[in-house]
Amino acid sequence: MHYIKVDEALWASSMLPEGILERWFITSGDTIKAGERIAEVRVEDALHEIVAPAGGRATIVAIANTVIEPGSILATLES
Repeated sequence: MHYIKVDEALWASSMLPEGILERWFITSGDTIKAGERIAEVRVEDALHEIVAPAGGRATIVAIANTVIEPGSILATLES
């Protein structure tokens, strides 16, 4: 099982310690491919796309429009 996390590097130039999970481009249970765009995260005024690190069946664990922190787990991925 893989964890899909928010890359801590997104906060490298940020003054805020948190961001917002803006939206999902997939639904829980979808089979996704490595490199596929799956979510969008807002850190300060910048939007960042989250892509799948590997292919498999995704299970979403973080709800859209919630506050997230660097390294937060957004979903799990089973090959």
